[in-house]
Formats: sequence, structure tokens, C-alpha cells
Amino acid sequence: MKKKNIVILGSSGSIGESALDVVRRYKDRFNVVGLSVNSNLERLKSQIKEFNPLSVAVGDADRACELAKSLRRGPEVLASREGICELARLKEADLVLIAIVGAEAVFPLLSAIKAKKTIALANKESVVIAGRLVRREALRHNVKIIPVDSEQSAIFQCLEGYDNGMVEGVYLTASGGPLVDYSAGQLRGVPLKKVLAHPRWKMGKKITVDSATLMNKGLEVIEAKELFGLALDRIKVLVHRQAIVHSMVEFCDGSILAQLAVTDMRLPIQVAMSYPERWPNRSLRLDPLKMGDLSFCQPDLKRFPCLALAYDAARRGGTLPCALNAANEVAVEAFLSGRISFMRIPDIVERVITKNRFSKDDLSLESIFETDWQARQSAMRLVGKDRGLR
Repeated sequence: MKKKNIVILGSSGSIGESALDVVRRYKDRFNVVGLSVNSNLERLKSQIKEFNPLSVAVGDADRACELAKSLRRGPEVLASREGICELARLKEADLVLIAIVGAEAVFPLLSAIKAKKTIALANKESVVIAGRLVRREALRHNVKIIPVDSEQSAIFQCLEGYDNGMVEGVYLTASGGPLVDYSAGQLRGVPLKKVLAHPRWKMGKKITVDSATLMNKGLEVIEAKELFGLALDRIKVLVHRQAIVHSMVEFCDGSILAQLAVTDMRLPIQVAMSYPERWPNRSLRLDPLKMGDLSFCQPDLKRFPCLALAYDAARRGGTLPCALNAANEVAVEAFLSGRISFMRIPDIVERVITKNRFSKDDLSLESIFETDWQARQSAMRLVGKDRGLR
């Protein structure tokens, strides 16, 4: 079997590390030809020693120079956004896994698309802010984008072999996060420690807060709309506390296909990296006899308004999803740093997307990032206002 050459962008993060675990398990099927980090040189040096890539990239230019000076021999060292984009279109690469955090990932994503690379995508922000542009370029260059997030991976797997015209709708499942049973009063004063105590997943702080507000699920609604070309009214969210059913697709004949699996990101990563094949895996197995009851219910949009705000942004379209994402990032950072309370997050996001005008037609990267900047500035002003709003 010919080995698959893979580039991993964001190799020091949780998704990148899990992808390298998959490579270790199938070392006879992969060559790691490229790795990138933002600034974690110690982790990157360890990965270089183990996987011997052809090229690496470091987002922080000063740290890239530091790395290049410290390596007596080894991979080519690239720097900054330009270097990461160059790595994304590396000639030798068959598959590019994009696990960079934040909107910045749109640049290497578009670079990989234009280089006609198969893409495993673990970054939702790039599709949220520039979904129509990404989808247009992927169709133009005949590029396959395979989602890595467990919910989008589930939809991708259930849709394989079916035309969109056969789809009645999709159900994105949400664990409900750590605060699903909190009353409105409890949510107003909830401490950071409780927000970060997710019952099912071990994730970074920002995405854990997004899970608690249900904004993460709102961003996934926008992502699913753009990735799969689905009408917004066909995408529904269900709270599923057991986090075993990762999403479902309902077809026009009334049949529903669901993807069930253990809560371990290495499985959807493996699905993306091995596509279109499926490879044996004995360690990540779900035992139906031990699943227990599976329950589903509708999310409470009054207690968790971020999900409703995301639907509204998706419905209004244009660059509004970009503004939503930017305002949320600022608000979440302010909450994590103790400057605002938990329920100020949706309040700030709502104020930004309702009080500002954003383009509906110009979806160039320039317009998108101008919107991103404007929304961040607006959100930061709100964060800095009277602490009595806490």
C-alpha cells in the first residue's frame, strides 16, 4: 500500500496531537511531510525528531528564526502566515489536516484548496466567516473537504452516496454542556470553574465556554449549512446528553441514518485521514449493551440565546456570521479573564450584530476581515463599559 503524505497544521494542539496518535497507530500508511505550530517550539522539536517532516512552519516569525538557528539539519523552516500557506500547498502532500484555531485558518485553507489538496478540516471558524467563498473555491478546484469535528463528520458519513435532494433534514446533537440544568438565575452568577467542567469532552477553554453557551452548536449550524449546501430550515439541534449519537440525517422517505461512536476525537480524525477507506480500529469501540438509554430534547433558547443568535446570523447571511464569531471571541475572552459575567456573552454578541451594519454582498477576504475588525472593536467597547452590566 502506498503511504499517504500528510501535512498537519496546528500539530501542537489537541486535534494535531490526536492526529499524530492516529499516524503512530498506522505508521505503515502515513508519511508526515509537514507540521506547523504557532509558537510551541518545544513540542514541534519533539515532533520533528519523531516524524522527520520535509518542512515545518511557525506562525510566530521570531520563534521560527529561533527554530531555524537551533536545527543543525532537518526540515525547511517556514515562517508566519505566508509560511503556513506555503506548507498547506506543499507539493508532496496528499492530505492537509487543518487544525489551526480561529479565523486565521481561512488563509491556509484557501491555499490548500487552490493547490487541489484533499483537506481534513478541524476548524469551524474559517467556514463560519467565509463559507460561501470556501465552498465556491472547493467546487471550482474539485477539492474534497472532509470535516473532522464529530458532528460534521457524522453528517458527512451519513450523507455519503446520497444526493442533497434526498435529504429532508439533519439533526446536530449537543451534549448540552456543563450548565444544561442550570436555571436562568443560576446562569447569571455561574463561576468560571463550573463553566469549564464539561461532562463529556476535554477541550480548550474557549470551546468549552462555547459549549456551555451553546454558541459552539450555533457555529456548527452555520458550518453545516455551508459545508453541505443545506437550507437553514433543514438543520435542527437536539440536546443529547449521552454524546453517543453524533448527528443524524433524515431522508425524504422518512428514514433516519445516525452515526454512533465513543466520545474520542481520534475516531473522526481517523475517518478523515483514511477516507475513502475505513481501517480497522480495536481500541475505539462502542458497546451497545453498555450504552444505556439515549435521550433527546430541544434546546432552551431563552436560557441559551447564543444558539438563536447564530441561527439569526445564518438567516441574514452576508458577513453577519463573521461578526457573530468575532464578537463571541472577544466576549468569551473577557469572561475567561474575569472582566464580564457569563450571561454578558450573549448580551454583547446580540448588541454587536443588531447595532451594526455589515455587508450582505461583498464576501471577499478584505470585506470579511474588515467586518471581523469592526465587530471586535464594537465588542471590546461593550466589554469596557460600566461594570454594573455584569
